[in-house]
Amino acid sequence: MNEKTSTLNYIRQHWQLYVIFLFPALFLTLLFKYVPMGGILIAFQKYNPIQGILGSEWVGFHNFERFLSSPDFMNYLTNTLKLSLFGLLWGFPIPILLAFLLNRIESTGIRKKIQLVLYMPNFISVIVLCGIVRILLSVTGPLNLLLGTQINFMTMPEAFRTIYIASGIWQGAGWASIMYTAALSNASKELKEAARMDGANILQQIMVVEWPAIKDMVVIQFILSAGNIMSIGFEKAYALQTDLNLKSSEIIATYVYKKGLLDGDYSFSTAVGLFNTVINVILLLAVNGVVKRMNDGKGI
Repeated sequence: MNEKTSTLNYIRQHWQLYVIFLFPALFLTLLFKYVPMGGILIAFQKYNPIQGILGSEWVGFHNFERFLSSPDFMNYLTNTLKLSLFGLLWGFPIPILLAFLLNRIESTGIRKKIQLVLYMPNFISVIVLCGIVRILLSVTGPLNLLLGTQINFMTMPEAFRTIYIASGIWQGAGWASIMYTAALSNASKELKEAARMDGANILQQIMVVEWPAIKDMVVIQFILSAGNIMSIGFEKAYALQTDLNLKSSEIIATYVYKKGLLDGDYSFSTAVGLFNTVINVILLLAVNGVVKRMNDGKGI
C-alpha cells in the first residue's frame, strides 16, 4: 500500500475530524462571501428596502443603461483608469527597485534600520495620511513656505493624480518590497560572487543572478495588480476630494458611495459597482492571457 492510498484510507476513517476542522472556515466563507452575492439582484431591480429583494420591481438592465448613457460616464471611467494605470506604471516598479537596493546593503544592522523607516508609513491609516497630505499642501503648509508661494494644491484638478499616486507610493512601496526582499534571499550567493569575480557590474549581477529569483513573483503580482485596475478604494480618493478638484478626483468608487449611501439609490449604485467588477474580471483574464504568452505559458 503506497503512501497516497494510506492517507486516503485515514481520511475516510476519520472524516468527522476534518469536517469539524473545516466547518467554521467554510461556514464563515459562505456566510460573508457567497451569501451577500445574492444582493447583486438589486442591480436589476428598482429596489425598495421595505419590500426587500424578493418584492422589488424587476427592471432588467435599466440601471446599467442609465449609467452608460450618463453624460459623466466617460469622465468617471477615464478618471478611474488614469488613476489606476498611472499608479501601476509608477508604483509597481518602485518596490522591486527598493528590494534590489536593500539587497546591495551588506550590513544587516543598517539594512534593518532602513527597512524599518521604509515600512513605517504602511501603518499610517488612509485618513491620517490624507490629513497629513492636506496639511503639507495647504496654502500655509510647509511646501508653500519652502517655495515661497501660496498655492492651494488640493483645489487643482491637474495636481490631484500626482498627489494621490505619490502619497500612495510613499505609504506602500516599502511594505510591498518585503516579498521581493524575501525572494532575493534565495538568490545564489555563489553565483553572485562568481559574477562579481568575472567582472560583472551591478546591473549585470541583478539581471543574471537576482532577477531570476523574483521573476515569477513579479509576474504574479503584476497580473493581480493589473486585474485590480478598476478596484480603487473610495476612502483615499474621497478624503482628498474637494469641490474644486472633482474634475479629476471623481471616480467610479466615490460615485458609487455617493449614489448608494448618500442619495439612497441602491439599485443604481449596485449596478455601477457590478459594472466595475465585471470590467475588473475581464482585465484580469486579458492580462493573464497576455502574460502567459510572453512568459512561456506561466501565469496565475
